Parts: sequence; structure tokens; C-alpha cells
Amino acid sequence: MQAFKSIFCVLFFLCILCFSCKTEKKETSKETLPGIEKVKTTTENLAHAKKFSIEKSNDITIITVFSPWPDAEKDFKYALLPREKAASITLDRNAYDAIVLTPIERVVVTSTTHIPTLEMLGVEHTLVGFPQTNYISSEKTRALIDAGKVKDIGQNEQINIELLIDLQPELVIGFSINNSNPTYETIQKANIPVVYNGDWTEGTPLGRAEWIHFFAPFFQKEAKAKEVFKDIADNYLEAKKLATKATTKPTVLAGAMFKDIWYLPAGESFQAQYLIDANAAYIWADSKGTGSLSLSAESVLDKAADADIWIGPGRFKTYEDMKEANRLYAEFAPFKNKKIYTTANTIGKTGGTMYYELAPTRPDIVLKDIIKAIHPEILPNYQPFFFKPLL
Repeated sequence: MQAFKSIFCVLFFLCILCFSCKTEKKETSKETLPGIEKVKTTTENLAHAKKFSIEKSNDITIITVFSPWPDAEKDFKYALLPREKAASITLDRNAYDAIVLTPIERVVVTSTTHIPTLEMLGVEHTLVGFPQTNYISSEKTRALIDAGKVKDIGQNEQINIELLIDLQPELVIGFSINNSNPTYETIQKANIPVVYNGDWTEGTPLGRAEWIHFFAPFFQKEAKAKEVFKDIADNYLEAKKLATKATTKPTVLAGAMFKDIWYLPAGESFQAQYLIDANAAYIWADSKGTGSLSLSAESVLDKAADADIWIGPGRFKTYEDMKEANRLYAEFAPFKNKKIYTTANTIGKTGGTMYYELAPTRPDIVLKDIIKAIHPEILPNYQPFFFKPLL
């Protein structure tokens, strides 16, 4: 898969939660949820993410996801209640897609991109299940898998529901490419809370990374999320500013072919934003769209044969691999001049590509890697992590 194609690698599952609270025998005062007012710091805390919001009233948190997938027809609203106060709060269950008690102590997530977020918040120990655990590369979470603390619950969209129920998760964090997934309905019938994560629909790198604020309230880790994201954003913006000092602006080609169609980032995509922030002259920067462009190989060669740099040539690890796949690749100047940079050579213990797992939460590293490739003089001592020279 293309290094810039992670936005399309989204499959997995979601459902709606039914929540029930025990009613104490002794008389207790019931507090009806008051009108929700937007958190005063919403603008500050969500400076980049556009696809969800966080609202608070007293101890109750409301998270609204506006776009769990492109062109979603409805918003999804989740109510988070502190576990120790849930019995004293009455909610209209029909007003929410899920009601969740916090902090979560047992969770199932469904994408490798969720793993780094759990680790950044220091709650990876709450993970009890994951579909196809062999795709997880993080050493910390792999140690939990090896110790039998994280169970493999089957394949995407074919979750082992019986095993999932046995794990007794208090929450499933999923995502979907559309509103049709029978697995969600099955999980719903088991009364397991499921919420959509839509970070992949964000239009900017920092917007995607800021979804750490979506995860944090479920674990009551809001302060930690604020600290972590501030460091990431500061590092990203510092690198972006540093890139402006470059005295040249190399032309950049991206993507690769799949079944004779060349896929590369559209000019309004978050992948293109990386190249713009790295002070590169991305050849398709003026194109419209937030996804990918599907072009003929001949049209790409006609427009980008003399490009200076090639970023993200898909799955390829070596120049020989590329040439064997299609001799047309060898016609491009970056191929001839050995100026191609790939994420395919940074893999985890079980063979997973680290870029797909970690990059969405660490855009600062991605940007520095790209700056190093395009303007090596700007970061002379920096060692790239994701994007490394093709072998």
C-alpha cells in the first residue's frame, strides 16, 4: 500500500451502546442533566481538529463526532459519566448514541492508529482485545500481547463476538468507512458501548493528531492529553518554521501505481499539507480534493519526469523492486538520481509498517522526515524515522 494511502486503509467496526445503571434501594436525589454548555477552552484545546467537539456540564462530558466517515448523514453524540456519580444522574437515553462510565478500565480498539494514543495517555494496560494483533508494532503493546493480556478477536468486520463478550470490555472504539456494518448491530445486541473514532477524516496532520483529546475523557486523562498534544504541535510548528529558511524549493512527486493507476495525494489532502509545510513544490498542489488523485502513469510521467524528489513510492523497499514492478518508474529523475524516500523500510517486530500505526499521532516526526529528505541542510544531524532513502 502507498505510504500516503493510510487514509484509505480504514475498515473495522462500530455499534450503539445501551447503558444501564443500578438503582439503589434507599432514596437518592436524582440530578437531571442540565443544559450542556460548550467548554470555555474548546477553541484552545481543539485548535486543529474539525470533526468532533467536547462539551461539559459539571462532571458530565459530551463528545460529538461530526464525520466518522466522509459524507456521514448524522452526527454521533456520546455522554460520558463519572462512574461514582452515574447513579445520581438521569439521562434521556434516546438523545445519545452511547452512554459510557469513566474511567474505562477494559477497552477494545480496532485500528493500529489507536495504539500509540493509548500509550501516550499511559492507559495501554486497559487494552484487552484487538482484531489481528499481528499488525501491532509497538514494543510496549506487543509485550502485553505476548503476555496474553491482549487477545486477538479475529479479522476486521469478522470479529469473534463470543470472544469479545468474554473479554467484558467496557468500551469498543471503532471506525468505519460507511454506516453499514452488521458487526456493529451484533455488538449492540450484546449491550457493549461502541463509539466512532473519525480522526482519519481530518484535513490536516495536526487535526488528526488532536484526536488524542477524543480518547482522553474516556480515561479521565484530559490533562495528560493536553500536555502531550502541546508538545507535538509545538514540535510540528517549529519544524514548519525552520523549513521556511530553505533557499530552494525542490519539486516533489508522490505515490505509485496500483493496477496501472497512479494514486497520489490531492492538493487539499493532509498528505499534501505535509509537503507544503516542508516548503516543497508539490507538483499537484493546485489540484482539488482531500483524498487521492487517480491518474494514468503516462500523465504522471509527462508532468513529473524531472521532479527533484519522490516521497512515498508505496510498498517498495528497493530500486530493484520498483524496476521489476514497472520499468516506467526508472524513467523518472528521482529514480535515476537516487532521490526516493520510503516508509516501507521501517517495520515492527511482526512486519507491520510503523508509518501506518504511529504517523497519525506523530505528525511532527513525519514533517521532520520530509524536511530532511527535501532540505537536508536544514536538519543536518537529524536521523529520519519513517521516510528513509530507498535501498
